Amino acid sequence: MAVPPSMPSRTQRRRELADAATSSPHYKWVALSNTTLGVLMATINGSILLIALPDIFRGIGINPLVPGNTSLLLWLIMGYLVVTAVLVVSFGRLGDMYGRVRMYNAGFAVFTVFSVLLSVTWMHGQAGALWLIVMRVLQGVGGAMLMANSNAIITDAFPVTQRGLGLGLNQVAGIAGSFVGLVLGGLLGPIDWRIVFLVSVPVGVFGTVWAYWKLHDTGSKRHARVDWWGNLTFAIGLIAVLVGITYGIQPYGGHTMGWASPLVLALLIGGVGVLVVFCVIETRVAEPMFRIGLFKIRAFTAGNLASLLSSLGRGGLMFILIIWLQGIWLPRHGYSFESTPLWAGIYMLPLTVGFLIAGPVSGWLSDRFGARLFATFGMVIAAGSFVWLLVLPVNFSYWEFALALLVNGIGMGVFASPNRAGIMNSLPPNQRGVGAGMSTTFQNSAMVLSIGIFFSLMITGLAGSLPHTLTTGLVAQGVPAADAARLAALPPVGVLFASLLGYNPIQTLLGPQVLSHLSTAHQHYLTGRTFFPTLISGPFSDGLGVAFTFAIAACLIAAVASALRGGRYVHVEDRPPSVPDVVTTSATDD
Repeated sequence: MAVPPSMPSRTQRRRELADAATSSPHYKWVALSNTTLGVLMATINGSILLIALPDIFRGIGINPLVPGNTSLLLWLIMGYLVVTAVLVVSFGRLGDMYGRVRMYNAGFAVFTVFSVLLSVTWMHGQAGALWLIVMRVLQGVGGAMLMANSNAIITDAFPVTQRGLGLGLNQVAGIAGSFVGLVLGGLLGPIDWRIVFLVSVPVGVFGTVWAYWKLHDTGSKRHARVDWWGNLTFAIGLIAVLVGITYGIQPYGGHTMGWASPLVLALLIGGVGVLVVFCVIETRVAEPMFRIGLFKIRAFTAGNLASLLSSLGRGGLMFILIIWLQGIWLPRHGYSFESTPLWAGIYMLPLTVGFLIAGPVSGWLSDRFGARLFATFGMVIAAGSFVWLLVLPVNFSYWEFALALLVNGIGMGVFASPNRAGIMNSLPPNQRGVGAGMSTTFQNSAMVLSIGIFFSLMITGLAGSLPHTLTTGLVAQGVPAADAARLAALPPVGVLFASLLGYNPIQTLLGPQVLSHLSTAHQHYLTGRTFFPTLISGPFSDGLGVAFTFAIAACLIAAVASALRGGRYVHVEDRPPSVPDVVTTSATDD
């Protein structure tokens, strides 16, 4: 008697359906559109707070400019960046082990849940601020899951000959999201600060369902033990360094910044020491979290070094430009301080346009000609745009400023797409998740580091001349010498934050009690749109010069690093038959 064939199991049927879906020529575009949606949502949320912070703090009833509240302000801004920088490698490694799509789907869900929780706080004052910080950090866990696995999913889905285009579109959407968030924050914050967090919920719900339904793991999985000691030492070391940077730009004692604080020094030195221990551990364990051996691949090492340096040049730029626009240029051109956050986002749109134009085109071209030429040239263009910004007067003509931003966006876009494609092409298929996580860690850590560097350079530039300029200007308008000296003695970071948040600086920092004793004419002039911007233009120009000089140096060194990446390198397992002559088969060759 014939034996009937056994029925396929549910797992087998699911595998067959997944194979059929991923073999479709349309699957790569499904993977690209979904991962781009996830990265766009994560990066928009990374910047949307910058413009909406005044409305958020007013909503929970707290003044962020009070010295004791400065740390709350900084942690609400930087907590998300810190946690994503720390966790992307671990989530990339877990994606290699258990499935990148599984980790990515979980990231969409986690991000959405904590977006809802951010909007439902019932507390006020410091308790409300602490709730927002904790929920923001946990939201960053979801963001890290998305960012760690999106590039690996795209690399798995796209053939070698089209990865530059796919990764370029994804990368440009992510970078553009940072600037789109500025405009959204300015539009939604005045309506209701809770909408700033809720706006990502429909996108998150749709993306979670869509990813679960349509995305399938196409890359190879490699089950291994979790490197607990590596994860622990990496997290402790990197968190200590990033926290030290965060507190380093805050005042300490009688100092304008906290770099001499014993706590900051202990965090920085101790964090670096723990990271050294982490590197030693990673060379000893059988299944390391951080694949240090990947740095033997010249294209991987050079690409990540160039990415780190470009992020250092770009990261603090957003803050500097916002302060420049909100604190000086927009008020001097008729905009109220309260309206400057929205208009700052709008006036920075040429930067986003540059990214959107250059990124996909350079990614597509790099598929044919390799990453080195485009990534190197992109950094040279970006350095030139910083030179342009450096020579502009503080009270510039907008069309010159807009063209400089457009050129900067084009340069960064020309660099970003080929560089990311070059990094991902160099990785073995079973290590794409951890490799992408390592690359994102360098990029996100550089963002935090650049904020510390740019703010420190600006504060150093302001500290030399701002106190005397403020004292002289205030006394000339009838402010008592003691009150003028008190305001001039405030740390320059308070002035920067007042400009960043769209507050009326003199009205907020001097206070109503002092202003009430002045004549009506003097009150209107001091709190008007001319006095403060004109007063700080000179000191701010000094800080700008130092900051932009640093950005120029970072971009030029990134160009050199990119040029040293060697010829086109694609991991041998991915070599397409049509391009055998441009593929390197040794990890250390050109």
